[in-house]
Amino acid sequence: MDLGIMIEGQEDLNWDLWRRIIRTTEDSGFESLWRSDHFFSLSGPTDRDALETFISFVLVAEESERIRFGPLVSSMTFRHPSLLARMAAQIDVLSGGRFVLGMGAGWNVPEHEAFGLPFPPLGERMDRLEECVQLVQALWADGPASFEGKHYQLRDVTSFPKPAQSPLPVLIGGRGERRTLRIVARYANEWNVVGVDTEEYQRLTGVLAAHCEDAGRAPSEIRHTQMAAPVIGRDDAGVKAHLARIVEKIPALGQQSVDETLEGLAQRGWLVGTPAQIVDELGRREEAGITRTMLQHHANDDFETIELLASEVLPQV
Repeated sequence: MDLGIMIEGQEDLNWDLWRRIIRTTEDSGFESLWRSDHFFSLSGPTDRDALETFISFVLVAEESERIRFGPLVSSMTFRHPSLLARMAAQIDVLSGGRFVLGMGAGWNVPEHEAFGLPFPPLGERMDRLEECVQLVQALWADGPASFEGKHYQLRDVTSFPKPAQSPLPVLIGGRGERRTLRIVARYANEWNVVGVDTEEYQRLTGVLAAHCEDAGRAPSEIRHTQMAAPVIGRDDAGVKAHLARIVEKIPALGQQSVDETLEGLAQRGWLVGTPAQIVDELGRREEAGITRTMLQHHANDDFETIELLASEVLPQV
């Protein structure tokens, strides 16, 4: 299984820290680096630093040579798809073909209200997501692009440079059975799922396979990945110490006892335990069909945890 690091870029991420995370991710041997796409903190004070997502990816392209990277995921409510397509293509060229465009419908209401961004009902957001995927892929293709959707249109337009990859991978996250998985089946190169156990993941895999059959597409064309947060330590005390560092960043996790919190997080799909326990759990998930895990690193400045993952987990998966 490939392992990547996933950073919550709105949780007090500054440029010096981001540069260090990039170098540590690459030098430690992780396969990829991911970050959220939000405008302010979702778990703490809203005056925390929050680097703009796509500007921050320019630094990844310049500061690294090997790792793949991308948003997990970019909200379609934040940027017009024509602009998104051009930014993604140019970051892909700058990085030599290492970018993955993660796309989603958007969900955080307070963020939209604060910045004056429209937040349509769920059905319209899903419609817009489906049109957005089609539009960006049309702009990346050869020749002039035209698109006639309900919400977005293209009129015989060309956009250069084209992505270095052909195709530039599109990742779509979520587990909505009626719309999300249908969009994955029709357009995505990668499906990312969060917060489900192995049994539920396998059931959703069957739903996705049925949508693929309807779309005339082989399910094997779509990579299955997951985002999962680790709470790791060399022993029980180390696990609890790591949880304490996470709670400093996400105070809401400190509402229950430590043991109750750890049990609840494990039930929500977090990776909880010693390196050996986490390696075993990743092995079970890989056997079920997951081929990449983005390790959601909640305490951005906690390099001790990244080093433990790199030395004790990464070599064994």
